[in-house]
Amino acid sequence: MKLTTRKLILLTSLGVCCLLAALRPGPLCAQAPWPFVPQTTPDAQRNALNGVRSQVNWLLNATKTAPNQITGGPDKIWQEFQTLRGAYGAFKSTLTPAQLNYGANDLAELEAGLDILQEAFGNYQQDLAAGRSFASAFRNLCQVLARGSRVWVQELNRVSTRLRVGWPG
Repeated sequence: MKLTTRKLILLTSLGVCCLLAALRPGPLCAQAPWPFVPQTTPDAQRNALNGVRSQVNWLLNATKTAPNQITGGPDKIWQEFQTLRGAYGAFKSTLTPAQLNYGANDLAELEAGLDILQEAFGNYQQDLAAGRSFASAFRNLCQVLARGSRVWVQELNRVSTRLRVGWPG
């Protein structure tokens, strides 16, 4: 039997198609994705920690200058406080699973400290509702936030050292 070029090409093509059909993967079962664990570096941790410290300084600065502003003082303080909460959340996201596990209680206490500081805003509203003057209530809010945030950042520094934040390996 003599094969022509045309028949050879046809048989080769048919063989390749059969081979591809045999090797074609079947339907794949869906698998749950691996949980995404963001990679962190000592530099990222140091930067995030410094970001929290800077935000505390911004809040402290706002508590000093806002009482002298005619309008928007409480809003400015609230905004700076919420930015501090966000910076703390960003900081926590840079911690390794081991750091989060080892420091779970300390980190929860820091979170609770922010909750306690936030209560000062409710106390400020209560003072106003009780008839206290705006200037007096606002000055008290600023003093409480300033003292509390200084204590809070000291605790943050202690916990960060204990968790070896920003240390290699």
